[in-house]
Amino acid sequence: MTKKNQLLQKLHDCLPPSAILTETEELHPYECDGLSAYQHLPMLVVLPETIKQVQSILRHCHALEIPVVARGTGTGLSGGALPHEEGVLLVLAKFNQILEIDPEQRTARVQPGVRNLAITQAADHHGLYYAPDPSSQIACSIGGNVAENAGGVHCLKYGLTVHNIQQIKVVSIEGELLTIGGSGLDDAGFDLLALMTGSEGMLAVIVEVVVKLLPKPDNAQVLLAAFDDIEKAGAAVGAIIAEGIIPAGLEMMDELAIQASEDFVHAGYPLDAVAILLCELDGSAIEVESQIHTVEQILNHHGATEVRSASDEAERLRFWQGRKSAFPAVGRISPDYYCMDGTIPRKHLPTVLGRISELSKQYGLRVANVFHAGDGNLHPLILYDANQEGELERTEEFGGKILELCVEVGGTITGEHGVGMEKIGQMCVQFDSVELTQFHAVKAAFDDKGLLNPGKAVPTLHRCAEFGAMHVHHGELPFPELPRF
Repeated sequence: MTKKNQLLQKLHDCLPPSAILTETEELHPYECDGLSAYQHLPMLVVLPETIKQVQSILRHCHALEIPVVARGTGTGLSGGALPHEEGVLLVLAKFNQILEIDPEQRTARVQPGVRNLAITQAADHHGLYYAPDPSSQIACSIGGNVAENAGGVHCLKYGLTVHNIQQIKVVSIEGELLTIGGSGLDDAGFDLLALMTGSEGMLAVIVEVVVKLLPKPDNAQVLLAAFDDIEKAGAAVGAIIAEGIIPAGLEMMDELAIQASEDFVHAGYPLDAVAILLCELDGSAIEVESQIHTVEQILNHHGATEVRSASDEAERLRFWQGRKSAFPAVGRISPDYYCMDGTIPRKHLPTVLGRISELSKQYGLRVANVFHAGDGNLHPLILYDANQEGELERTEEFGGKILELCVEVGGTITGEHGVGMEKIGQMCVQFDSVELTQFHAVKAAFDDKGLLNPGKAVPTLHRCAEFGAMHVHHGELPFPELPRF
């Protein structure tokens, strides 16, 4: 009997037939996540509804040494939920309940399939909200947010997912239920909560999350500043932070992104601008008024051709809707686009934007720049046509150059989308052999058989050799042999 048949026999003992998908037409909807350039059909898909079912699935897969990939709503952009052809895709979409909202402790206890935006909607009548707000918040799930350490337009002031969760429950590959974190704001010992956040499903499967809720600010105001030069806009970002002002959000869009978003959303963006900055300031009315005045002066000093404040709450929301709709808006003007995700020190924004422009001309591919300027998290969208022979490969090479540029100036290859399949080669550029060996040791401590999300995030010796990066770190000796997870 094959491993698949053995597993199916065991799964039918713990799951209803409707929760097990095996037919090809049933598997196709799960062949990729938001990075559609990579596609695989899983061996089978399971859709559990209880923690006990998840435990049973993982125990059986561990015993039979069958790979498992966990998936939420599939909005990830790095191929982190790409199925394994000989493995199980564990879909947590049915874990979609908000279990408890505690307004006194300012927390919400939720299942991993709950949509990001649904948490804020549920807490709204308590005057509370969940701060991290990825552009895909209307669809992305909180479990995926934890797995990738997602951010959003308001992460500059309020932090990433790791700063806004208090406790998680996970199931190990052996089927053991673990609680990480606690009811207090801090816990003694190793910070396993931070380790799990951003671990991309390689250490355990998340089955419950306690998030922190914040009081809605008394006042929030958005400034829109237009520039005739993208490097001037980049310099203005650093100047605002240098003044000691931490905006709730500080976002930048270039000419192509502005035009696409305005055509799609009609947010009121100036179509003659080469770049715009959206700067949101929140707090008390007096505080916001004072900061608005200071930021306006900084923007004008750095060459803004226009600075205007949202006239009312409706216009403030339209400004943000345009920014959050940038990805689908760009999808309307190109057959395909490739969304990059790297982070750089803010002071290098003007230089990096200039270099991206040069690379765009070199590769003959347009780029729409949309990013969290305040914390240096770039999201260049490379426009291409996958139906043109060789264009996807040229696009991936261009994207790799952008990530390597981020490392060159002291940044990282990802800010919030994760490594997944997309950036695994650039891991060989950012990290040396000692660091990669340590990553594999951590992985082995939780999953010694390498069954959880194998082949993702952390490269092996073989991958680094293929990438041609074995000597990039100061001429050191080749990487030692690493486990082939």
